[in-house]
Amino acid sequence: MADHHYYRTSASFLRKLQDNAPNSTQLAGILTLILTTSIFLVLTGVTVTGTLFAFILCLPFIIVSSPIWLPAGTFLFLLTAAFLSVCGFGVALVAALSWMYRYFRGLHPPGSDRVDYARSRIYDTASHVKDYARECGGYLHSKVKDAAPGA
Repeated sequence: MADHHYYRTSASFLRKLQDNAPNSTQLAGILTLILTTSIFLVLTGVTVTGTLFAFILCLPFIIVSSPIWLPAGTFLFLLTAAFLSVCGFGVALVAALSWMYRYFRGLHPPGSDRVDYARSRIYDTASHVKDYARECGGYLHSKVKDAAPGA
């Protein structure tokens, strides 16, 4: 009885394996993937090895000519950094001006609701400060008259 159950289980396992087995197209794709990956791996190894050998062979020249390369590299780095900074600031300026143009034209660019809210808050705060200054000014003016009746 146990043997019968074993054969039935193994037969169902084999049937499931055959149902999920890759077809010829999938098998060709897998083989192509393996072959391509292997070729790229070999090419990567050859490239890294060639680069290391070239570096080792050129190292004496690099060491001897380093007094020239170091200032030149520093100058080129600073020149490139300055150029990229100017370009970045230029892009930021164009974006800001474009946003301001759309805002003042009433086209409601993204974030304009926050600017409107901040502007109303600033106006309200300034109004409250002005009212408070009037109240305090009147209070201080009356105190000055009390302290110096002739003033």
